[in-house]
Amino acid sequence: MRSCPASRVPDGVVSTRDEDILDFDFFDEEESPSWEEPEDVEPSARGRGPRGRGPRFRAPGNLTPLLRLVALIALAILVVVLLVVWIEGCASDAKQERYGDYMTEIGAVGSASAALGRKLTTLLTTPGLSKEDLDQRLAGFAQTARNQVQRAEDLHPPGPLVAANAGAVEALQYRANGIQSLRVDFQELADDTEPAEAGQRLAESVQRLTASDVIWSDSFMVPAEAVLSDEGIEGVEVPSSVFVTTDDVTAASALAAIWQRVQGASVGETPSGLHGSGISYVKVLPSGQLLSTETQTTILVTTELAFEVGVENTGDFQEVQIKVTLTIPKSPDPIVVSGTIPIVDPGEVKSVTLKVGTLVPFEEQTSVKVDVDPVSGETNTANNTAEYPVVFTLA
Repeated sequence: MRSCPASRVPDGVVSTRDEDILDFDFFDEEESPSWEEPEDVEPSARGRGPRGRGPRFRAPGNLTPLLRLVALIALAILVVVLLVVWIEGCASDAKQERYGDYMTEIGAVGSASAALGRKLTTLLTTPGLSKEDLDQRLAGFAQTARNQVQRAEDLHPPGPLVAANAGAVEALQYRANGIQSLRVDFQELADDTEPAEAGQRLAESVQRLTASDVIWSDSFMVPAEAVLSDEGIEGVEVPSSVFVTTDDVTAASALAAIWQRVQGASVGETPSGLHGSGISYVKVLPSGQLLSTETQTTILVTTELAFEVGVENTGDFQEVQIKVTLTIPKSPDPIVVSGTIPIVDPGEVKSVTLKVGTLVPFEEQTSVKVDVDPVSGETNTANNTAEYPVVFTLA
């Protein structure tokens, strides 16, 4: 094999071929691209001119590992972000659930308490109720109210609602105290007590019951709604609880009449004096038309069609639980709707609304009949029944 003779180079001078050899990187380490300045080379033995090298650019090494590292970092960041979002979402859902569960629990207590208030009103307006029966029922009501206080105290509201829950407990405690105070009043009021004095004492006890509704609203509902707003809780309602729904059992005069009625029933007295009730008016709702027993009335039928019946106490004594019945002839079965007026004082007119809707007969002429049940001791019932000619129409 033929080889080319090596050129003689003066001592101390490195040939370009040697430089190329020396440029070999044994460990093949990756370096960043760089520019190197050319070096002057002495003339060769053959007298050639100076030989130099132009700028030399070293190619970049393999970038694949770096790209993989960047991708892994980006993926890790994405996973962390998604994990944070998921944790925050779970925490938000758990927070929403805690607040919702608490409102459901305190709402159940408030609803039960409101139902107890309605039962108390019904009790106080029950005809023929004796003092002994009243005392026994009030004792049961007071115990139920105390149990409701304990239920509210045993709840575990979210931290920001602790103060609001204390307000609900206070309202329930007022109700328990008011019922117990009423029981003691009926026990201690003597038979010879003046009715006005008895009514005033009973009214002071009832004030605790009416105050409880204000406390529930101001000390529980208002701060609880503010907390829900501050905490960003949506879709959760703060429950209300109304214990006293009518003024019929709060006024001293009404309570005096209740006390008299209970006292009379306790000694077995039969109703004496003038007792009576009568129809005062019958009004069509929502139009407001007054029915007449002598003139036919044309009534426009809507889904909200109802009749308001006013009943007057025509006697000298308080009357309770007065039943009113409205009848409209219709084939094959008549329309019959009933309602009850809890309490009516002497000379007072109270009303009850009886809803009918669109089930009425559409004929040339029909009638609306109203009956008011006679009260105990009533002898004249001529004004307890009335019939009104009417025509029902859709236009």
